[in-house]
Amino acid sequence: MTTRLSIPAAALVAAIVGFGGTLALIIAAADTLGASREQTASWVTAVCLALAVETAYLSWRTRMPVVTAWSTPGLALLAAAGGFTMNDAVGAFIMVALLLIVTGTIRPLSRLVGRIPGSLSSGMLAGILVSFAIGAVKAAGSDPLLVLPLAALFFVVRLFNPALSVLSVLVAGVVLAWALGRVDAFPEPELSTLVFTEPSFSLAGFFGLALPIYLVTMASQNLAGIAVLRAAGYEPPSGLLVWFTGAVSLLSAPFNAVTTNLAAISAAICTGPDAHPDPAERWKTGPYYALWYLIFALFGASLVALFDALPPQLIILVAGLGLLAPLANALTMALGIAGLRTAAVVAFAVTASGVTIAGIGSAFWGLMAGLIVAALDTAGKHFLKQ
Repeated sequence: MTTRLSIPAAALVAAIVGFGGTLALIIAAADTLGASREQTASWVTAVCLALAVETAYLSWRTRMPVVTAWSTPGLALLAAAGGFTMNDAVGAFIMVALLLIVTGTIRPLSRLVGRIPGSLSSGMLAGILVSFAIGAVKAAGSDPLLVLPLAALFFVVRLFNPALSVLSVLVAGVVLAWALGRVDAFPEPELSTLVFTEPSFSLAGFFGLALPIYLVTMASQNLAGIAVLRAAGYEPPSGLLVWFTGAVSLLSAPFNAVTTNLAAISAAICTGPDAHPDPAERWKTGPYYALWYLIFALFGASLVALFDALPPQLIILVAGLGLLAPLANALTMALGIAGLRTAAVVAFAVTASGVTIAGIGSAFWGLMAGLIVAALDTAGKHFLKQ
């Protein structure tokens, strides 16, 4: 039986968009955590292997185009967090994976997470993401000759193909950086290896990293991924999808891999009629998507070495531009409900401040502050009605 060319093509586009568009975030997060180049390369390799296993198995098992990705909001949170090491991050990845397994197994827990007002979690997420947009603007001031043409390219390309706009900036940025003499030499190709990192567990790591990563992963990734599948006419077994991605994340975490979850943007590419006119055939994009990520896994070390050779302003720019759409969406959702706007703005402001209290980062305190203000507003309205 033949396979339509559109199936592997859609899988390739989805893989490139998901990988190339946010790889800079992994580099930024690894730098913040003080990871070695070997640990960063292992991070990329392990997470690509996890995505290949998850997508291939879940697509085959459910006969749906189930596509997984790494947690982009989680990466943004890691890159914005301070005072944590790679050991702390690995411990947080393990805790997040366990929470996902429990969530997928115990249905009331997923319903409890779903009851957290989307405005507040979106305000927290926007507070995490805004620093990257500001960083991209600052990068323009430090190296305008490199940054400004690439920023212009991004806004032009997104008029015609938003999905490929960040990737276009990355490719053009490598060429421009080399032409301007910002790159001394490109690294030699090398195969990837996995590096084990001993996890470190602490209350500060749980509340400052694990819990916020879990919440933004569930709210911004898993729930959105399930919604994409349902919008395409499928009825995904949400419990299976969540606990299986958690289980694979648990296995990949000791090798520095960030939590993996259901994809949204990449999934939209694989679930539409462009992949295949027959919805029953679209699940075949999953195995091809997995194949592309196996290839990425082989060359993860080379890709990390390449990014290491590029000017930091380019990495900051690519990360900032890649998060503009998620930032705009988070701000829109945060301000969407009039009665929760003040609480959402509080969650945004506290998170964006970067404040650390008792060793716990601002993302947790931003969500807590938003919940408290929302509770006070609700109680006040109820009291005034009496």
